Amino acid sequence: MRWQKTLQLVDVHCEGEVGKVITGGVLDLPGESMLDKMNYINEVDDSLRRFVTLEPRGCLQMSVNLLLPSRLPEADAGMIVLQADKAHPMSGSNCICVVTALLELGMVRMEEPVTRVVIDTPAGLVAAEAYCSDGRCTSVKLDIVPAFVDTLDRIVEVPGLGSIRLDIAFGGVFYALVDVDQVGLEIEPENAHRLAELGAMIRKVVNREIVVQHPVLDSIRGVAYVMFRNRLEEKVYQTCTTLPPGRVDRSPCGTGSSANLATLLARGRVSKGDRLVSRSIIGSEFQIEAREITSIAGRQAVLPSVTGRAWIYGFHQLGVDPADPLAEGFTLSDTWGKE
Repeated sequence: MRWQKTLQLVDVHCEGEVGKVITGGVLDLPGESMLDKMNYINEVDDSLRRFVTLEPRGCLQMSVNLLLPSRLPEADAGMIVLQADKAHPMSGSNCICVVTALLELGMVRMEEPVTRVVIDTPAGLVAAEAYCSDGRCTSVKLDIVPAFVDTLDRIVEVPGLGSIRLDIAFGGVFYALVDVDQVGLEIEPENAHRLAELGAMIRKVVNREIVVQHPVLDSIRGVAYVMFRNRLEEKVYQTCTTLPPGRVDRSPCGTGSSANLATLLARGRVSKGDRLVSRSIIGSEFQIEAREITSIAGRQAVLPSVTGRAWIYGFHQLGVDPADPLAEGFTLSDTWGKE
């Protein structure tokens, strides 16, 4: 066996959503900031993302988190989320996976009952409170970056669906949020495939017709995901985030729940200190809190907290054989869809 490169990964899931963590094999990437490093992956060299996320080494139903050193003295580590389509600036479930891995592997010293960890992401610093007991990280509370509304009640025409009313909001990435009753489905496991297809259709229309750009971080633009939502009770929401090229998030989605919180604030349905429950398509839950009201570039914003759990379930090593003709990875439409 003769490998050109080796990577060490730890297998982690957060409330059912797989977020593997690269713990060794990548020293650093070009760029001054995590945002620069993410842009390097998306604009200059995409080989690492393709290698770990595409077949035959990866699969559609997961993310891979790249751990990097941060140049910010207040941060314990940096992270970039690698997914099927590109590198993304932030993810709540993936950040919970990263914090859990850092502590349970001893990369950051665990202190009971609470360890404070700061993660440098392309979307900004995320402060975490990890609740620890008997050497385990039992849950993680993330103080997410400011979430805000871009537009409310925007109407788009989607082929096969007709007029769809949606909100666009930022919760770490940009979301189009759609009340699920508009597509005649419930957020249930048997509807996952159809919801994924519809989310991909809506996302394509939104990004073709609507220009979305972060008011401070210029290179964060476009709607990354479509989240279907359903209010079950006054403070309980079902959520189903659809990710390109065509799957659904197994977790309740921290950044999407933060974006939803911003829309509720804009409509006067939540205020400082309010707490919500976000429930995923498989029934797992995040606790969401509006910890503070603020502003960003003149827009009203909410500072959300997201609390969830993650579990380490394995370890593995990946290598690049110089003779492997499939080292760059591939996709097939039977799993990955037409996109």
